[in-house]
Amino acid sequence: MENTHFSEWKNEVKPAVLSKKEEFHYLGYESVTEEEIWECVQSKLKKKKIEPRLYALVDTILALSLNDFMTWLTIRSYKEEGLTQE
Repeated sequence: MENTHFSEWKNEVKPAVLSKKEEFHYLGYESVTEEEIWECVQSKLKKKKIEPRLYALVDTILALSLNDFMTWLTIRSYKEEGLTQE
């Protein structure tokens, strides 16, 4: 379930997402995709339960650490694994 503001801003913040993807690739994580970064950022902002602002979205993208991203990715894979085992 994607917030309408997020979907409206997706194209506007694409340069920030591309920059973050390139940063992760530079650090050796070449399998990271733009869509995964986008989903991770949405997840982080939804947890805050506040009305999203464009500047907050860009800030969250640019401030996303590799550690936070990998933690999110691990949790997501555990959740997906739990759903497929039923």
